[in-house]
Amino acid sequence: MPSPPSILSRHSYGKAAATAAAPPPASLPLRAPPPPMASLLRLQGLAPALNVPRHRCFLSPLRLASAATAPLARRISTAASTNAPEPPTSEPNLESGLYLVATPIGNLEDITLRALRVLKCANVILSEDTRHSGKLLQHYNIKTPLLSFHKFNEREREPSILRRLHEGEAVALISDAGTPGISDPGMELARLCAAEKIPVVPIPGPSAAIAALSASGLPSNEFTFVGFLPKHARSRRDRLEISAREAATQIFYVPPHGIHQFLVDAASSFGDSRSCVIAREITKLHEEFWRGTLGEANEAFATRQPKGEITVLIEGQLISVDETPSEDFLEHELRELMAKGHTLSAAVKLVTEATSAKKKDVYALALRMRWTAFFLLSKPEVESM
Repeated sequence: MPSPPSILSRHSYGKAAATAAAPPPASLPLRAPPPPMASLLRLQGLAPALNVPRHRCFLSPLRLASAATAPLARRISTAASTNAPEPPTSEPNLESGLYLVATPIGNLEDITLRALRVLKCANVILSEDTRHSGKLLQHYNIKTPLLSFHKFNEREREPSILRRLHEGEAVALISDAGTPGISDPGMELARLCAAEKIPVVPIPGPSAAIAALSASGLPSNEFTFVGFLPKHARSRRDRLEISAREAATQIFYVPPHGIHQFLVDAASSFGDSRSCVIAREITKLHEEFWRGTLGEANEAFATRQPKGEITVLIEGQLISVDETPSEDFLEHELRELMAKGHTLSAAVKLVTEATSAKKKDVYALALRMRWTAFFLLSKPEVESM
């Protein structure tokens, strides 16, 4: 005789039998089996309609998958019942630190996925011009608060920013275009953070100088980024004199209203025959790369008033390493530099860097030149005695 079924088996058997015996009510539709797991891209496409709670930056694939398999009626009713925007979650996605985020220099597509993630996850975005940066953030639907940070208020803002960083916030810094801290605000803030052991994280991306150099056709194995020249005429000419004696390609940022004066000053220091490239509106609709000599550039732009920020690249001085310059040549270079106001030691340094001559030989020549000049000036006084 078989043993009686257990309570659990009898309960299950009875429930199964009752279910099998009773037909399903006509008013209740049969539920279809759950659909197979969709791809991540499809789930992300369903995310807005599902109204699934999400992190500040990322939609969890597992949470999306569970939401996608929920009954359709429940999803629709949930989506329809809530019209208010989702409150930001306090769950952090970035470690605390200063994030220097490079942004497009013209074409909005030239931004990295990592940059977008950082901008979305940061607690605040420091912006050189909030109205200008607002267009970029709006284009990518980034809701992170903006705080103005430019050369006129950066010293005032720095203490409060450092306090927020010490409290554990993630702060992103962007400029109007390109990489922060490169001829843009951010250098001093990065220095302060480094001094206080606050992480400084570069988020690399567009840079007008590198983009122009890569397409210029000039030597790119060695280059000097000068950026914007000083506004004072004497300081500007002195900096150009230093650049003119370097063998590396020289890169300058020039505002459109100052291109004429820059080309005149550059031709005076580098010479009319030095090759140059003038790049403007890089990555934009009217991108232009003008190539020629500085003399030709002066003629070409004499009657033109270009628009947009301009990057000028000038070929480095061609120096033969095997050829030792003559003493007359070195004396001429030293005399020219000292006549322009350079000290003896500064003139020796510039000539040594620009030639293959040894520093001790150039320095000895400079001293002989000084004593010769002193003797010639004092000779009339000796004869009069």
